Amino acid sequence: QVQLVESGGGLVQAGGSLRLSCAASGLTFSSRAMGWFRQAPGKERECVAAINWSGGNAYYPHSMKGRFAISRDNAKNTVALQMNSLNPEDTAVYYCAAALGAGTTWNKNRYPYWGQGTQVTVSS
Repeated sequence: QVQLVESGGGLVQAGGSLRLSCAASGLTFSSRAMGWFRQAPGKERECVAAINWSGGNAYYPHSMKGRFAISRDNAKNTVALQMNSLNPEDTAVYYCAAALGAGTTWNKNRYPYWGQGTQVTVSS
């Protein structure tokens, strides 16, 4: 049974930082790309960062470049998202997801496995 468990969400002031972590089990973690997505109320789920199987390639949407950093530890089956310079528009539920394949992808339809999500709230 595949399990993805996120942690590290919470309330932070604008300009602050948070680090999200995701622990994976029940899948061949080191052979899959991983992604972080978010969904705000009334909005579609969007990719905020993705990383390939080895950690050697990462993807960020333009609005996250320079603020967010994704990393992974294949020995520990974990993936992390460091978020800096947060603003109220970053408020959302953040999800960890495991992809079908090894290559980096922002397409949520290529992620069959999802965590339960962790709330991030940025106050102004």
